[in-house]
Amino acid sequence: MFELFVSAFVTFFVVIDPPGCAPIFAGLTADASAAQRRSMAIRATVIATIILVIFALFGEDLLGTLHIELDAFRIAGGIMLFAIAIDMVFEKRTERRHDRADKVLAQRDPTHEVEDVAVFPMAMPMLAGPGAIASIMLLMARAGGWEQTAAILAALAVVMLLTLVALIAATPIMRLFGQQFESVVTRLLGVILAALAAQFVIDGLRGSFDI
Repeated sequence: MFELFVSAFVTFFVVIDPPGCAPIFAGLTADASAAQRRSMAIRATVIATIILVIFALFGEDLLGTLHIELDAFRIAGGIMLFAIAIDMVFEKRTERRHDRADKVLAQRDPTHEVEDVAVFPMAMPMLAGPGAIASIMLLMARAGGWEQTAAILAALAVVMLLTLVALIAATPIMRLFGQQFESVVTRLLGVILAALAAQFVIDGLRGSFDI
């Protein structure tokens, strides 16, 4: 039980990447007041959590409707997570996130009020992106009973709470640690995610070929 919680926590933390989202959120909300930033951070994490819980509870039924076996999804999800890990190690993922944030900033009209970024791009695709959705579906597929399901959802809740704290404290965090800290953390988490992704693929191959 505890091992599953830790595994789920590490997976969610690596994929959702609160330290990586914090500086992007700070950049997107640079013109907002503290109250506005807090409101957007809360709504972004709540919306992302709801999306992920829906996929956690009904994702397996969706796969069944599409006639996709869980082992096939494990292999596909593991490969996708491994690709994300490679991007993290070489900082391509952070680069793309910053590019996406820059595009949102470039589209703003300075004569209008502060733009609400809670739903897009923060909730989706930054927090509840394809990697996070695949991760929670893969983990739920391994859950055997309500206790393990509760452990996975608890891990998700803890990570989303940490994400909320990171978003609210984004500006002070960036002032304190700077870009170098984000780079080191992102690369370290990328290596961990690569190992977890490889394990998903191994589990899928074992299930497919009854190894």
